Amino acid sequence: MDLYEHQARELFEEHGILVPRAEVTDSPKEARGIARRLGGRVVVKAQVKAGGRGKAGGVKLAADPAAAELTARQILGMDIKGHLVGKVMLAQPVDIESEFYVSYVLDRAAGRFLAIASTEGGMEIEEVAASRPEAVARTHIDPAEGVTSAKAAEIAEAAGLPPQTVDVLMRLWEVLVREDAVLVEVNPLVRTERGRILALDGKVTLDDNARFRQERWGAEGVEHGDALEAAAAAKGLNYVKLDGEVGIIGNGAGLVMSTLDVVAGCGARPANFLDIGGGASARIMADGLSLILSDPAVKSVFVNVFGGITACDAVADGIVQALDEVQLTKPLVVRLDGNNAARGRAILDERAHPLVQQATTMDGAARRAAQLATAA
Repeated sequence: MDLYEHQARELFEEHGILVPRAEVTDSPKEARGIARRLGGRVVVKAQVKAGGRGKAGGVKLAADPAAAELTARQILGMDIKGHLVGKVMLAQPVDIESEFYVSYVLDRAAGRFLAIASTEGGMEIEEVAASRPEAVARTHIDPAEGVTSAKAAEIAEAAGLPPQTVDVLMRLWEVLVREDAVLVEVNPLVRTERGRILALDGKVTLDDNARFRQERWGAEGVEHGDALEAAAAAKGLNYVKLDGEVGIIGNGAGLVMSTLDVVAGCGARPANFLDIGGGASARIMADGLSLILSDPAVKSVFVNVFGGITACDAVADGIVQALDEVQLTKPLVVRLDGNNAARGRAILDERAHPLVQQATTMDGAARRAAQLATAA
């Protein structure tokens, strides 16, 4: 779960990290009043969960309240990398002496966290790492040890950051640990002409597994880059959109992953990952089918179920009831195996829907779904 910049800076403030004064609005008229309260001259920043806002015109300096209102009006509603701007943040400008980059990110392969720091702040860190790898310092952190004052000093020294950043590095680690984050990034972290260290921008990604502890953000903290993924999340479905033409429904993440591979091996591309879990009630099946059929790229649907705790006849009942709720407009290939598979197949045979076909093996079903998709 990614947070917006204004939410990230809220966390920074709570943990004692200095940030410029700022307010958020979705109204150009209100932007004028905010600018007046902040001293007149402000930076207007689009609040979207995407990088490159400045290059896209989503970050602009406004000289006075009237300009702030005009600028907010220009930025609100912009499309930045597929994200529509619904809010802007107005912040006091800062006299910058130096810019730095600092972040903590979960390194899953190493089983530890990784501190990334550089004196090349304000730039895309990927570009810096590619062109000048020596300018980016990487330091692994033992989760059990964390970032002590000694570790923070080690990170700062490795990257060439000034000693004043040590305290900020420790506080950013507190943000990561106490807020269930897997990424905390500040770009740029700046030193002002008066020697103060401020976070001018922030990115925080929270662990989805800890979302139940992060209810403070509500719906605003959750954003899906794809409309279908957003619709699936609203229905509690475990769905990921892919670039393909065969819709996939399965019970169990491992089975669904195998199904994706088998479909790809048959010369077609999976259109999604959808795991309905251990149960396949009529409601879940109807929601899943409706979601997949609403994807215009889908040409056929493959339901692959291995009956275990949930028997195949219960799954077949769910499919039949779902067919009564959902208008099936694309061919559906069903493979049932395991507990009560024969009874489940008989239920689908009795329903005799003209667009529903059955196969007894996963390979056979995948081939048929691929053929139907490519022939459409």
